[in-house]
Amino acid sequence: MASFLLVGIAASISVLFVALEQNLNMFYPPSEVVSGVAPLETNIRAGGMVEEGSLRRTNESLKVSFVLSDRAGSEFTVHYTGILPDLFREGQGILVEGKLQQDGSFEATEVLAKHDENYMPPELMSLAEDKQNNITEG
Repeated sequence: MASFLLVGIAASISVLFVALEQNLNMFYPPSEVVSGVAPLETNIRAGGMVEEGSLRRTNESLKVSFVLSDRAGSEFTVHYTGILPDLFREGQGILVEGKLQQDGSFEATEVLAKHDENYMPPELMSLAEDKQNNITEG
């Protein structure tokens, strides 16, 4: 009975680790993508700034490409098919999820635009205002 229980626990833990490994997306800055630290053909996330003047759209489809950079000399081209987020623009920090290709380009399956640093959800804004009022009154 005890050995059956141990085998069951071991199998459950193994399945858990396999599931976590498959859903784990490592984050890589442009310098690590360009230098070869980021793995090829593996689902990863990369973030950086969209270079000014690098956005290219095709007229007949939703395909776009742009250059993602760390503004320190490391940059790579991202290819994406789909609708870009409303907050996406050149000069903006973004996060892409997808796979690094053999040629050094990045095939994105998802593009996420970062909010302004000053953005705060309404629920948190009211809490922050209440806290600030308590500090000034106390």
